[in-house]
Amino acid sequence: MQPVYSTHAEKGGMKKNGFVSRFLYSQKSAPYVFIAPFVASISLFFIYPFVHALVMSFQEVLPGQTRFVGMENYARMLNPTFVTALLNTTVYTFWTLVVLIPLPLLLAVFLNSKLTRFRNFFKSALFIPALTSVIVAGVIFRLMFGEMDTAFANSLLNSLGFESVEWRRNGAAGMFLMVLLASWRWMGVNILYFLAGLQNIPKEMFEAAEIDGAGTLQKFWNITLPFLKPITVYVLTISIIAGFRMFEESFVFWEINSPGNIGLTVVGYIYKQGFQYNDLGFGSAVGMVVLLIIFMASFINLKLTGALEKEDRQ
Repeated sequence: MQPVYSTHAEKGGMKKNGFVSRFLYSQKSAPYVFIAPFVASISLFFIYPFVHALVMSFQEVLPGQTRFVGMENYARMLNPTFVTALLNTTVYTFWTLVVLIPLPLLLAVFLNSKLTRFRNFFKSALFIPALTSVIVAGVIFRLMFGEMDTAFANSLLNSLGFESVEWRRNGAAGMFLMVLLASWRWMGVNILYFLAGLQNIPKEMFEAAEIDGAGTLQKFWNITLPFLKPITVYVLTISIIAGFRMFEESFVFWEINSPGNIGLTVVGYIYKQGFQYNDLGFGSAVGMVVLLIIFMASFINLKLTGALEKEDRQ
């Protein structure tokens, strides 16, 4: 029996609902509907701020007025303070890569072994620092590495016959504090990445190697490391990005004004110029340069590790 419509409005409503249903369930339009929230969020929180910051980098931004100054902001970056900040960030990134790549890999191998007791406990214990507020952790580290002889680190050095260290007034000691805090904070996260990669290695590979007489080091070098290469490249890439965008590890020790700029990083320099000195145009220019440095460093990393060549072959 055919349905009877009482009014033209009901007919129009059914037609409208039918159009919406056909649009949402269409094979052509459904993919666009699903990606629409992502496109909207990435446009609102990334593309628009990027374009706006790029335009501001060519402007002098003052309260209530702006004017274009061309490349003046970029030329101003040729100053000793910016060079110091960039050098500090590069050294910090290098040392975090030295610590946060091989050490988590080895710890993940040990935690993945059935011979290791209390594996779940150690996994949880190593991951807890990633859940801890960096501000709270920074306060604890400042107390542990205080300048007084009664501080934990100095009292330990004194008991071993060494002199006390002014941890936050010395360049090398300050860099050690930042790398130590970052390593404590992110060690567990990188361990989980490598553990996930170890779970995907077929056990038959190790069994066949044992039958052939391969030892522990041979299995690690010829099986574990090659299978973990994609995870290693990923961890290396995100570690480079995290190193150049580091801000918290420096801020919790010196806030912004460290003695002799020993703790100044490029992101801290952006914060200092943009918000302390209200020079948003110059701060945006520094941000664009940092973005370019991160992009080039990541590209070189992917090129040297062969990740881009693999994509090209596919």
